[in-house]
Amino acid sequence: MKSLILLSLLSVQTGLTALAQSTPPRVRTANGTLEGTLEASGIRSFKGVPFAQPPVGELRWKEPQPVKNWTDVRPATKFGPRAMQRAVFGDMNFRSDGMSEDCLYLNVWTPAKSASERLPVLVYFYGGGFIAGDGSEPRYDGESMARRGIVTLTVNYRLGPFGFMAHPELTKESPNRSSGNYGYLDQAAALRWVQQNIAAFGGDPKRVTIAGESAGSASVSAQMMSPLSRNLIAGAIGESGSVLGTLPPAPLPVAEQSGVRFASLLGVQSLKELRALSAEQVLEATAKSDAPRFSASIDGYFFPKSPVAICAAGEQAKVPLLVGWNSEEMNYRALMGRENPTLENYTKAVQKLYNDRADEALKQYAAQSDADVEQVATDLAGDRFIGYSTWKWADMHSQTGGGKPVYRYFYARPRPAMTPEMGNAAPGLAGGVVKGNAPNAVPPAKGAVHSAEIEYAMGNLATNKVFAWTPDDYKVSETMQAYFANFIKTGNPNGKGLPNWPALKPNAPAQYMRIDVTTRPETEQHRDRYLFLDQFLVKP
Repeated sequence: MKSLILLSLLSVQTGLTALAQSTPPRVRTANGTLEGTLEASGIRSFKGVPFAQPPVGELRWKEPQPVKNWTDVRPATKFGPRAMQRAVFGDMNFRSDGMSEDCLYLNVWTPAKSASERLPVLVYFYGGGFIAGDGSEPRYDGESMARRGIVTLTVNYRLGPFGFMAHPELTKESPNRSSGNYGYLDQAAALRWVQQNIAAFGGDPKRVTIAGESAGSASVSAQMMSPLSRNLIAGAIGESGSVLGTLPPAPLPVAEQSGVRFASLLGVQSLKELRALSAEQVLEATAKSDAPRFSASIDGYFFPKSPVAICAAGEQAKVPLLVGWNSEEMNYRALMGRENPTLENYTKAVQKLYNDRADEALKQYAAQSDADVEQVATDLAGDRFIGYSTWKWADMHSQTGGGKPVYRYFYARPRPAMTPEMGNAAPGLAGGVVKGNAPNAVPPAKGAVHSAEIEYAMGNLATNKVFAWTPDDYKVSETMQAYFANFIKTGNPNGKGLPNWPALKPNAPAQYMRIDVTTRPETEQHRDRYLFLDQFLVKP
């Protein structure tokens, strides 16, 4: 009889445990209760969580406003809408709930079972040139990082004219006498939300690392340098790009005039008329050939002065930094067009770019014969595009970052061949895919193209069905994700079973980690190249 009772009690206990494990998780935030999803892995996810009011109507082109409270339990089981954007990149794959100006949502994946665990936190900003991208893209999915004991978030922010249009009337109405930078302000608002709420998800608000790729990497550098956000983070990871050369902010008067030109293109003059236009009308105008490209602005608020001046003065966030770029960020054709990669054609292309400085450029990016041209031209194109600005960030922070460690990488693993199911597809720029012999197809990459490392770093190779991943690819992913996870947890990427990654040392040849099938530290051989390119950076 005792045995039967004991078995019955055990059965009830097991049933209660199973019920608890299958019950949708709930979290009480400062604004109300969320109900998320218990994933099969045991990770709890909360998708489509608002971190600011919808930036619509009178809130279009204004700093994000705090979320209004709700009383009922709010479902958080699907991604929110992505920001307004045109389909410009072939490698983007969205799981978002459509597209809308109402886009300020974030997503949380947490391994914590309770609010008392105080786990490290990763906040990831997507790339896309500040004109496209979304936190729902599978390559950024946070579940894999969460399985490593990290509360992981992806964050949406406004794009294009919605995120970065400055205008004299906007400056005039702003209490901060600033305009533009709304996308950056969205990110800063999300970081404030994290400080207020992440403990409820089992995260530690004092251990928040921000990360991103391309425009997301530039965003990380911008948040490090802004007084609005630099005290909200404990670490930073930048994958390919910084505002110290890539998509830098323009002086506010210059940015304002871009907004005036855009308003004229839309056939309106006043701010009231601009806000009366539909989001679709505003977006469609960006496709016109004479539409301006919107940049961030040195607005005296988010950026009190230029990022170069901020970093030179040591006024950025004093946090550990892990940063790097890829071996084929841009193909040689970006430099030479459709000309054959011969020494003669390469010399002409460099002379056209640098005029009276061409000899110096050809000395730093030297090709001895036709056989050298493709690689050297690829190096120069990649450095001009994004390698230099990433180097500049690492170099400056190692000198003015308050002694905090800087870890630099060079990612060199080329993607494998596409799966047979892709048929006659060919690669496009930035990892995109084009069908058939399209004019925007590029030659097969010999190195790691721009954006290639994201799925490896975030542990999401399996979400990308385009490429036939091999055991070597999963080996590289395991190494890179382990480095990233260690850095997020401790501010140091090193850990058991990994090749030792040295930090940069002042007044010594830079050492960086070459990440590939055989990952190893290497010593910088091309500092003179970056110092040459540094002469063309607009100084404070």
